[in-house]
Amino acid sequence: MYDVLIIGAGPAGMTAGVYTARAGYKTGLIEVGVPGGQAATTDLIENYPGFPTGISGSELMLKFFEQTQTFGVEMLYEHVQSVDFHGDIKKVTTNNGTYEAKVVIIASGAHPRTLGVNNEGKFRGRGVSYCATCDGFFFKDQPVAVIGGGDTAVEEALYLTKMCSKVTLIHRRDQLRANKMAQSRALANDKLDIIYDTIVDDIIGTDKVSQLSLSNQKTGEKSILDINGVFIFVGYLPNNDFFPPELDVDPQGYILTDENLATNISGVFAVGDVRAKKLRQVTTAVGDGGLVLHGIENYLH
Repeated sequence: MYDVLIIGAGPAGMTAGVYTARAGYKTGLIEVGVPGGQAATTDLIENYPGFPTGISGSELMLKFFEQTQTFGVEMLYEHVQSVDFHGDIKKVTTNNGTYEAKVVIIASGAHPRTLGVNNEGKFRGRGVSYCATCDGFFFKDQPVAVIGGGDTAVEEALYLTKMCSKVTLIHRRDQLRANKMAQSRALANDKLDIIYDTIVDDIIGTDKVSQLSLSNQKTGEKSILDINGVFIFVGYLPNNDFFPPELDVDPQGYILTDENLATNISGVFAVGDVRAKKLRQVTTAVGDGGLVLHGIENYLH
C-alpha cells in the first residue's frame, strides 16, 4: 500500500517521485526497464539548465535516479499489466503482483513511431533501428540513413557522423523542422547529406539491410540508396497498453489532463510525454513532475 504509486521512471516520473517522497508520502515507482526513459538514450542534452556544456542523457538520468533514492522512493522493476482505478484505493497489477495506492501518477512516456514500410519489422535489429546511441556503434565506418526532419532526427544524425562513414538524412518535406542550431550544425557537417521531399518506399536486403528504395514527392523520381543501416525518427506514440477504457485520451492516445495534471478519473494524474501537450522535452517533463504535487495534495486533503 502506497500513498503515491508512479508508473514510469523517466524524467517526469522520477521528478514526481522526488517531490512526493520529499513531501512525506510513501512513494513507489514502477519501471519496466532502465530509469530515464528516452532521455537516457540521448547522446547529448544541451538545453537542460545547469549544464552549460551539455551532459549525456544517461549521466543526467543517473543523477535523477540517485536523487529519488536520497528521498526514499521505492523502485519496483516490473511490467504493468493492468490497472483498476475504481474507488478511493487504486490497484496496479504487474507481472509480480498487485499494489494499492491512494494516488496513481501515469508517467509511462512514449515509444518511437514506425515508418510502416515493407520489411521494416523484418529487419528490426538487423539494420533498422530507432536509437542511434544504442546501435550506432554497430555501423562504425559504414554508410547509414536517418529518416525524419525534427530535432531528434537531426541530432541523432549528427551523433552518427562521429562513427559512420556517411550519414544521409531523408526528409519528406522541403525544409527541416529541427531547431536552428541543430540545422546549422547539420548543414555544416561534411559527413551529412540531406535529401528533401523524399519518402522511403521499401527497405531492401537479404539477411540485413543493404538499400533503401526512395521516391521524390515532387518529381516522382525513384532512386536507390546503398546503406547498411537505417535509423527512423518520425515521431512517437504513447505507452498506453494498460490504460483503462474510462480514461480520457486524445485521438492519438495521449492522456488528457487539467492544469493540475489530473485526469478525468479522481486520484489519477498524468505527467510527461504520455499526456497531451505541445512540447515534449526533459524540461517540460520535469515541470510536470513538480507541478503534479500541488494537485495531489489538494486531492488527498
